[in-house]
Amino acid sequence: MDDIRFAVLGTGGIGRRTLEVSQHKDGLTAVAACDRNGVAIDHDGLDVDELLEATEGNIASGPAEHASDSTPATPTDDYASDGGAAAVEGGGVKQHGDQSGIVASKQGEPTETPIDDIIAESDAIDAVLLALPNLEHDFIPRVAERFAEADYEGVMIDVLKRSRVIGMLDDREDLLKASGITFVCGAGATPGFLTGAAALAAQSFVEVEEVEIWWGVGLKSGYEDNRGTVREDIAHLDGYDIERAREMSEDEIEALIDDHDGVLEFHDMEHADDVLLERAGICDAEDVHVGGVLDVRSDQKPTTTTVSVTGTTFDGETGTNTFELDDATSMEANVNGPALGYLKAGVRNNRAGHYGVFGPADLMPGF
Repeated sequence: MDDIRFAVLGTGGIGRRTLEVSQHKDGLTAVAACDRNGVAIDHDGLDVDELLEATEGNIASGPAEHASDSTPATPTDDYASDGGAAAVEGGGVKQHGDQSGIVASKQGEPTETPIDDIIAESDAIDAVLLALPNLEHDFIPRVAERFAEADYEGVMIDVLKRSRVIGMLDDREDLLKASGITFVCGAGATPGFLTGAAALAAQSFVEVEEVEIWWGVGLKSGYEDNRGTVREDIAHLDGYDIERAREMSEDEIEALIDDHDGVLEFHDMEHADDVLLERAGICDAEDVHVGGVLDVRSDQKPTTTTVSVTGTTFDGETGTNTFELDDATSMEANVNGPALGYLKAGVRNNRAGHYGVFGPADLMPGF
């Protein structure tokens, strides 16, 4: 496969780690990145090390002012920034350089229209990874629609979590196909890596009765870079929803974390694994259950990440296949490695003329 030129939308924890991990993958060149304040574009390849150093700690996930439709939306516009925004009151955001976010990099240029700036250069971009927490359900689908309306031909990858967003992407599939876009949705860890593992584990059975995904993440050293992701997870706690999580101040989030001694446990999450496995014909969405434990005060995983698939074999036996991630693998390794692997698979399919919306159970990631 020829070299793949890709862009990253969002330079928070997921976006920054994507850029970092890409340096360990053959055939990938990061040529563009943006946040709500700026954009960096170099078709010969970004200086990833310089960009990461300049943007370290420039994360904002608290309520902020409304942004125009041409910029990544802000928390009050249903999107918790995954990085690069100026500090907001109460946010406690660490700043580097004269300005925040990508504009702190010598490669960065300030702009009020970062997504439009990437779209304007998209003829020379093979793939776009959307590293944006989706605290507005249709935010990522709307971004995909804007690329399609600009006649972008290439691959789009996201690591979205919520089930209902898959239907919003499916509603736009005709538009995406007409443009020549191969959209791989939910292509991180869960959904993503673990969804694909469940699809493989299901092959022993003629009928799948239940899929249980239980994840563990230790996030002490990466907490500052992943506040947007933590905010998104909080929406799954009992008594919380996406609107309440979106409006919480940083102080309120810290108080919630203190109340739980830094450990948040989730059950029956609205995770897109369910609809992605259903659309792949593995099982009904209602038979998929996702939960996990997040510890923001330790880098050790609080529990081992496992996928258990229970079903009936062709000879009538009931069994359970289990896939387990080693505790030594980090969240970054399990999210960004697969995301880039699915990006490679998306490019392979796009170059073969396969357009539309695909889930992680439809594709095998490339190494």
